[in-house]
Amino acid sequence: MKKSKGNRKEWCLKRTRKEAEFQTVKHYHEGERKLPAEWLCKVVGVSKSGYYKWLGNKDDSFEKENETLAEHINEFHDVFNHILGYRRMTEWINYFCQTNYTYSRVRKVMGILNIHSCIRRKKKKYKGSAPEAVADNKLKRRFHVTAPNQVWCTDVTEFKYKGKKLYLSAIIDLYDRSIVAYVISDRNDSKLVFDTFNQARDLYPDAAPMFHSDRGFQYTMKAFQNRLKDAGMEQSMSRVGCCIDNGPCEGFWGIIKSEMYHNPAFKESKATRGALIKAIEEYIDFYNYVRPQGRFGMKAPMAVRNDALHADNPADYPIAYNKKVANYWADIHAKQMMSAMIN
Repeated sequence: MKKSKGNRKEWCLKRTRKEAEFQTVKHYHEGERKLPAEWLCKVVGVSKSGYYKWLGNKDDSFEKENETLAEHINEFHDVFNHILGYRRMTEWINYFCQTNYTYSRVRKVMGILNIHSCIRRKKKKYKGSAPEAVADNKLKRRFHVTAPNQVWCTDVTEFKYKGKKLYLSAIIDLYDRSIVAYVISDRNDSKLVFDTFNQARDLYPDAAPMFHSDRGFQYTMKAFQNRLKDAGMEQSMSRVGCCIDNGPCEGFWGIIKSEMYHNPAFKESKATRGALIKAIEEYIDFYNYVRPQGRFGMKAPMAVRNDALHADNPADYPIAYNKKVANYWADIHAKQMMSAMIN
């Protein structure tokens, strides 16, 4: 005896796990052959009491709620160009629709709908060149700050189009993770970095944050280091081969490339220079002003920034526990203790 066929999406959205088995029992018990329900239950592997409980349950509110959730998921998946995994899908639906779905429930429905987020591509490794002058890693992965303009992180990344490249330089404030300034250029040169820095200085002329970067050739130039000193900024640089030292910038590059550049809706292989620039500008605007973040109570970065700049005591947003970061600090403390014992 075969199980009755049906729409997997329809019965999977129901509360009961054994929905298909119960439907099979009902089909053969109430059909033309009138087979005994007790025997059918044994054959398909369900209890008789469970079958009759299912049969008498007329409450379909859970099913209707799952159907509503499925509609929300499909809508958000299309509107936000497939960038949402189940965690952010849950948070965004709950925030925008004023609901209270759990991660597990949204994950299950997304699985039924075969919906998933864009996956980040593995990065290529490049060999570095000898720097002109470097600074110590003074930030030391202390990415949690308590107010705007305490620490700025910066970096440059590339986007390819029709065999050519565009370079994006950005400065990120560690407090709210907002993009303080950015410049797009056809050349990865010192002018790109200086223009980005000047843009940030024009917006916040009185700011004197710690300025962290990797050891790119622009940041190791004495001319740039002199510019930082003139602005009263302390320079910090990542260690060689430790990209996590500049984790916030690396994280943003991963976000913009997975959610915009590698998104099927963008079609990077057919993109023109103008279309790519427009897409980058629109995404940064979306990231700064629209894209809610769970760490900030579902506020966008610029909303957090504006609130903090107008507050006497800015709100504190602790960073969630991260095992890699915890292991890093445990290793640092162990080395410090070992050094103290030796000395």
